[in-house]
Amino acid sequence: MLSSKITDIFFDLDHTLWDFDANSSLAFETIFKKDHPTIQIADFIEKYIPINQACWKLYQYDKITHAELRYNRLKHTFDALEYFVSDAQIESIAHDYIQLLPENNHLFDGTIEVLEYLEKKYKLHIITNGFADVQYKKIRNSNIAGFFKTITNSEMAGVKKPNPIIFEHALNLAKAKKENSLMIGDCLDADVQGALNAGLDAIFFNDKNIEVKQNIKQVTHLLELKKYL
Repeated sequence: MLSSKITDIFFDLDHTLWDFDANSSLAFETIFKKDHPTIQIADFIEKYIPINQACWKLYQYDKITHAELRYNRLKHTFDALEYFVSDAQIESIAHDYIQLLPENNHLFDGTIEVLEYLEKKYKLHIITNGFADVQYKKIRNSNIAGFFKTITNSEMAGVKKPNPIIFEHALNLAKAKKENSLMIGDCLDADVQGALNAGLDAIFFNDKNIEVKQNIKQVTHLLELKKYL
């Protein structure tokens, strides 16, 4: 069970509160409808999701740069579809995608309800590895900015989750103590193990219902957080 001393809750953003896959699909659909009408969005997304996750994992551990992340996830997806695009076209799609992505605002089911419930009892914060400008737009456009006291991103911290430095940065910004803090996120490595290694408690948002060790606290729907909190 969770400590009764929890005062501050830190959320991941993408894939935890903000429905990245749904919003990403909408952004690509807009782009392809205009410039690449023969691409079937469902086929593209099926290839893109695991490729994007793999690229983010490399980026998370500083094995590729921001620019390589933006290029590789598109290049590898088009290659998997056997659809030729030039590097100039990939750069154009990558630019348009980043512009369009935060304009969509689908949240996971229960997001607003659980944030309204939690903000009455705890101080709420965000820790995200996403790019600062894009993440702020997502938060603002989806009307959840008012729930959070602080927002920490990897650009301001200089490192990405699971590096303990980003958790220390977030704790300092929030004026919170690690023993009174909890991290909630969808990534076992970055969010859960990263937080635990930094001295925070953690809950895994397991909406894909993957098998995890018994000692990992988890929820498969955001409203299940009420059982813990």
